[in-house]
Amino acid sequence: TFMREVHAIVRAIGSSDGDLEKGNFRCDANVSVRRRGDDKLGTRTELKNINSFRFIERAVQYEIDRQIALIESGQSIVQQTRLWDADRQRTYAMRDKEEAHDYRYFPDPDLPPLVVAPERIEQIRTELPELPQARRARFREAYELSSDDALTLTGSVAISDYFEATISAGAAPRAAANWTINEVLAVTDDPANCAVTPTRLASLLALVDKGTISGKIAKTVFQKMLEDQRHPEEIVEAEGLVQISDSGALSAAVQKVIDANPDEVARYRGGEKKLLGFFMGQVMRETQGKANPQQVQQLLREALDNA
Repeated sequence: TFMREVHAIVRAIGSSDGDLEKGNFRCDANVSVRRRGDDKLGTRTELKNINSFRFIERAVQYEIDRQIALIESGQSIVQQTRLWDADRQRTYAMRDKEEAHDYRYFPDPDLPPLVVAPERIEQIRTELPELPQARRARFREAYELSSDDALTLTGSVAISDYFEATISAGAAPRAAANWTINEVLAVTDDPANCAVTPTRLASLLALVDKGTISGKIAKTVFQKMLEDQRHPEEIVEAEGLVQISDSGALSAAVQKVIDANPDEVARYRGGEKKLLGFFMGQVMRETQGKANPQQVQQLLREALDNA
């Protein structure tokens, strides 16, 4: 969690792209254990140059377990530098460092002391962009998002900017959050390069809000928007994807499904109310996913409960 927060900060302020695969963000983790109640820290080992959050977690846990096993078997820990073997899921010794002088510390006359004036520090502070922690808090308060969603949407500046640009283009915050997390981030880690721009996504969500298409159909349209630059309304019209909201047509579809499934109807009326989902699915299949789900549910309840 600490590493992810540092990662988010350095990317937010532009000091690093944080590309772990290129080694632009790495972790050296010192690990030591001690028995409960002991005051003295145990001998440490240093895990070097780990460039994956998942590997950091696994390497630290492995080293904790390894050290505990050695101590409990009566052996001692050797102070050393160790590396993580991702294939074997274990750490291994790189070199031993028995004493501090093994690190070869010495002063360098070409590196004079660096003094940063308090005024300069304050100037930098005022020039900083909004940091991830502050942005998460604002997302929770201003957009009423959950902590998990706010965390995901502040995973990078590009994600945060995409989400807020979608809102600025007219989308409701809750819908913008859901689609950014579940659809946009499913196809790219960098929304700035997504073919479906915030403006185009907001236009798609507007069609759902107006009842022109269902949420399910919207996902189909979204996939088509990734392939070409057509406006979502053009895709809906060209593909014949307009949502069916005509009560007569929906009633006919509902009745057809009920007539085709007498056993399920009997079970539903016998108390298995969860079968409503089955009937919903059948009607949506009958209408090729175009039926207005709210109307279908109401019509199904009326037809099944009032027999």
